[in-house]
Amino acid sequence: MALHFEVSRFLYREARLLDEERYDDWLALFTSDVHYWVPGVENRMRRDPLGSITRSHMAFFDDTFMDLSRRVARFQAPTAWAEDPATRHVHVVTNIEVEQVGAEPGSGPDGPSPHGEEPPAPGEMLVRSVLVSYRNRNHDEEDVLSARRTDVLRRTDDGLRIARRTVVMGQSVLLSQNINTFL
Repeated sequence: MALHFEVSRFLYREARLLDEERYDDWLALFTSDVHYWVPGVENRMRRDPLGSITRSHMAFFDDTFMDLSRRVARFQAPTAWAEDPATRHVHVVTNIEVEQVGAEPGSGPDGPSPHGEEPPAPGEMLVRSVLVSYRNRNHDEEDVLSARRTDVLRRTDDGLRIARRTVVMGQSVLLSQNINTFL
């Protein structure tokens, strides 16, 4: 229970940092070797062996730490006209599940990764959650994005850090005018 509480607080803090546009503090929550992947979701028949998500198809984001740093810098630049006036964000994180991998012999995540992600290393944590991101801009621009996230958290000298994140959007067609957000 203590581990679940610690991880939940970490994810809630991350959501608050994004809502408050504290992007440098948010970026500090990631490891330098992070992989942040938001694949496109394809509408496929259940019997299609390829599935709705594959590494060989389009991704909204397929980022390293350097890519995330560039996106943060762009958000903070005075020339980021798409964010002036600023978008108001509300990130809601729920359905948090924590699996500590390698803490005991034979311990591991529930089954194979459905999207071909690398399994967590011993001592890392597999964390699943659901995210709803509400965005409002100007007077009438409003978006709601929903997603399922799978994170691998690593304990460092500075506390928990996100080593990998996979975000599977609930939408197969993005109806938003842009995706100027972090999920």
